[in-house]
Amino acid sequence: MRLTTKGRFAVTAMIDLALRQGKGPVTLSGISQRQAISLSYLEQLFGKLRRHAIVESIRGPGGGYSLSRSADRVTVADIIIAVDEPLDATQCGGKGNCHGADLLSGAHCMTHELWATLNEKMVDYLDSVSLQDLVDQQQHKSNVEQAVVVLHRNHAAAVQE
Repeated sequence: MRLTTKGRFAVTAMIDLALRQGKGPVTLSGISQRQAISLSYLEQLFGKLRRHAIVESIRGPGGGYSLSRSADRVTVADIIIAVDEPLDATQCGGKGNCHGADLLSGAHCMTHELWATLNEKMVDYLDSVSLQDLVDQQQHKSNVEQAVVVLHRNHAAAVQE
């Protein structure tokens, strides 16, 4: 199981959008520049996010995208599912025929239940993490980085005196 670029980019773009929520619509070109994600790729992702009512588009000059509901009501699972990202640790896609198992007899590979349970745990975890949680992490990280820079600048100023 691995999360593909589609899922990673969708979550990253949504964090970018949520960080700017309340300041007016956010343009995809802005997200594209800040996150180094192709504009055409973002257009595809945001089309899917809009169809799943996670974002809404505002047309015209000054238009862009905004969240259609508060960031604490959007989960990472919502985002990943909206962009059609498969979250499946089984090799069989849940069919149980990973290693040529006989579908008529219902035999599964010996580790099928392990990977199917992992799927459930992944979805449960991603469903427990809200977009707001990720925004809070970024804001905390930014505040810590600013504090380090300020301390560094104060130290440099003290050395110059």
